[in-house]
Amino acid sequence: MTTIKTILASLGEPESAAATLALALKTAEKLQAHLDVLHVRIDAASAVPLVGEGMSGAMIEEMLTLAENQAAERAKKVSAIFDAAIKAAGIRLTTEPSPGASAHWREETGREEEVLATAGRLSDLLIMPRPVSDRDNSSLMSVNAALMESGRPMLLAPPAAPETLGRHVAILWNGSAEAARAVAAAMPFLTRAETVSVFSARESDAMVPEELASFLAWHGIKARVQTFPPAAQVGNGLLAEVQSAGADMVVMGAYTHSRLRQLILGGVTRHVLQTATIPVLLSH
Repeated sequence: MTTIKTILASLGEPESAAATLALALKTAEKLQAHLDVLHVRIDAASAVPLVGEGMSGAMIEEMLTLAENQAAERAKKVSAIFDAAIKAAGIRLTTEPSPGASAHWREETGREEEVLATAGRLSDLLIMPRPVSDRDNSSLMSVNAALMESGRPMLLAPPAAPETLGRHVAILWNGSAEAARAVAAAMPFLTRAETVSVFSARESDAMVPEELASFLAWHGIKARVQTFPPAAQVGNGLLAEVQSAGADMVVMGAYTHSRLRQLILGGVTRHVLQTATIPVLLSH
């Protein structure tokens, strides 16, 4: 059975850091896992746009200094949020394997999407903040890179920290390989849940949700199934059903159609990335 012993949480912007960290700490305590909290400091040289003729050396140096100062201030704010949360939660700080929940602060410099894609490969679970809108390109790039290139499942943190996690888990099932991987990754949550629900907008004979419920029963998990006719806006329909059922966590496959198709035509993954108000466990 899948186990989650190491978690990597990305804290980028101070505005989303507190809610993301609250979810990460709740997850680490629930699973008795180690939490690496990573802040990627922007490389000032890459943050300053390319300059053309007429830009003096002094002006370039001034721009670099400003970018470095902004990156340092951003890192200072996020680090302070981490220190306060760890103290309030009473979590041990350590880098050595040990029983119970623990945490560690990490700071690296570079492009966030590249650092996360690489660092995430040696973690059992990634936790990242949900991009606040489809215009938040840097956050969306980081989420997509970590999701598509780390090879690990991701727990997406909503803008507001949830009161509970994993008490009622909703699985959005479409019969895809990505959805199956998400279910496998979510087993530590599913086995601890009070209620597990399988939601399916049945679109083909290959995605029978009752078969997933039967599979889960072999793991001691009793799941109830709810299906409804597919609609043009499947994402809206599924999230509405989940919210109505009172679930506090969603499990789903990500980009079960090509990412290009989803970017052009829309899709469930894109809709969830932009609008989910409860934690979502995704796997590609």
